[in-house]
Amino acid sequence: QAQASGKRFGLYHYAMGGNPETEARFFYANTSNYWRHGIVALDWEMDDNPAWGNWDWVRRFMAECERLSGGVRPLLYTGPVAGTIPQDIRDRYGLWIAQYANMSPTGYQANPWMIGAYGEAMRQYSGTGVVNTWSPIDLNVFRGDAWQWDLYANPTGGSAPPAAPAAPVQPSDPQPTPSTGGISHVMQWGETIWGLAVAYNAWPLSMWHTPSGDINRYYVGDVVTYGGGSTATPAPSTGVSKTLQWGDTVWDFATSHGYSVSRCTVPSGNINVYYVGDVVTCR
Repeated sequence: QAQASGKRFGLYHYAMGGNPETEARFFYANTSNYWRHGIVALDWEMDDNPAWGNWDWVRRFMAECERLSGGVRPLLYTGPVAGTIPQDIRDRYGLWIAQYANMSPTGYQANPWMIGAYGEAMRQYSGTGVVNTWSPIDLNVFRGDAWQWDLYANPTGGSAPPAAPAAPVQPSDPQPTPSTGGISHVMQWGETIWGLAVAYNAWPLSMWHTPSGDINRYYVGDVVTYGGGSTATPAPSTGVSKTLQWGDTVWDFATSHGYSVSRCTVPSGNINVYYVGDVVTCR
């Protein structure tokens, strides 16, 4: 379903500490149809894994996966033992590190605690995450863009950074340049301000503006601009409210009434954490 809907996806094998080549062959034989379409990973944990601490086991498993797939390198998922991972493994394989600040429920975080501390490609920052009404779930942040995810999935797939947009054709009677620097963008799922800066070659990041006033806090549907203030049309000040039902999302409610999600509130105080029966208000 994820693949059919165009979402990026991945799959992993939990190390059971047996023969590493045998486990790699089992993993590949049962999932090979998805390789080069989604990322693959080795889940390296202590529980039920008598090989824990044996980094040569990891090397052998990874090497067999590369051999079977013709060059796909799995990510290595593990906990905060990242500082002990041998350098040759760190150099060859992307890291996916699970480390939580605490076990309190949380919603989406763009910059979770200690992200990037191990040079990881991806950080799992919660095992008690809340998304809409689903909880507890693991929450992760991939420290890259879609084309980089695709390269992990298929190193020979030709994925590359998006080209900078061509400069707009100037009319014969040039109009005044808008105060936003000519860039106004509606945020889509998976996009980041950093990614937009790369795509538009629009630097520094401090010149980007979001409705929240914080370039690290933005939502799908927000209008972000470069070089000036936000061009988002202010929503009516009277506000609207709704009691959330099963399947409702704050984003759907906000956008259907012409509001940015950043202008809405829910009882938890975290716009990503809400439940059936909660009253959401946008103003």
